[in-house]
Amino acid sequence: MSKAIITCSLNGVLTNPKQHNVPVTPEEMAAEARRAYDAGASVMHIHLRKQGPDEGHLGSWDIDLSKAVQAAIRDACPDVIINHTTGVVGPDYQPALDCVAATRPEMAACNAGSLNYLKLRSDGSWAWPPMMFDNPVEKVQAFIDVMAKANTIPEFECFDVGIVRCVDMYQRNGMFSGTAQLNFVMGVASGMPTNPDLLPILVDLASEDSRWQVTAIGRAEIWPLHRRTAELGGHLRTGLEDTFYLSSGDKVTSNGPLIEEMAKTAREAGREVASPQEARAILGL
Repeated sequence: MSKAIITCSLNGVLTNPKQHNVPVTPEEMAAEARRAYDAGASVMHIHLRKQGPDEGHLGSWDIDLSKAVQAAIRDACPDVIINHTTGVVGPDYQPALDCVAATRPEMAACNAGSLNYLKLRSDGSWAWPPMMFDNPVEKVQAFIDVMAKANTIPEFECFDVGIVRCVDMYQRNGMFSGTAQLNFVMGVASGMPTNPDLLPILVDLASEDSRWQVTAIGRAEIWPLHRRTAELGGHLRTGLEDTFYLSSGDKVTSNGPLIEEMAKTAREAGREVASPQEARAILGL
């Protein structure tokens, strides 16, 4: 099978750095990226955090900060591929568009459909107020268009089965051209579960020439899903945005051990890990 591209999701959004060891500053992001790079990651998925002493848990769309983070990561990791977040709830998503347009990352997330974003506590009460992660077609098109102008590959994030089918319709409608890059997000409580048996269905629903990977959110239970992804020829992603736990159940404080286990998972499934140069060739960069 083809070589497996490993993406490291370096930090995510909202996780409080005072409670969990997630990187916030450009220097911290670069150091974590280097640990992931040395372990086998070729792509770094980044979120921006506000830089104030009590603001590290808050997201940012500051263009200068994005440039600083990307430059620091590139200095630390030769040839690494940057994958920039774009996720925004609500109608005010222009700052995210502006950030992609100004910084021109090689890849960027493109949330491909809407989802009731829900989670329950053990007593049945809501863990947070029910919210809609809204991604109507006109919003998706706006991100596709700005990425096309920036020469950025959209990575279509699919939180549910129907969203995978939507991406195929976007392509056939002419909303974008070229090979679809899909990210099956599994483990959000109100989205697709981390069930390896779903993968053949999802791959079958995707357009025939698409590339795909899995984002698995959870604890030790996500690792059989990663293994199945590798066996079926998908690309791989993990990092402190998605989990803090190895398959053993041990908790980590850095991205490095997560990527080390992911590289081991790929090799045990008969896959070699793509270098940054090889990943660029696979992605057409």
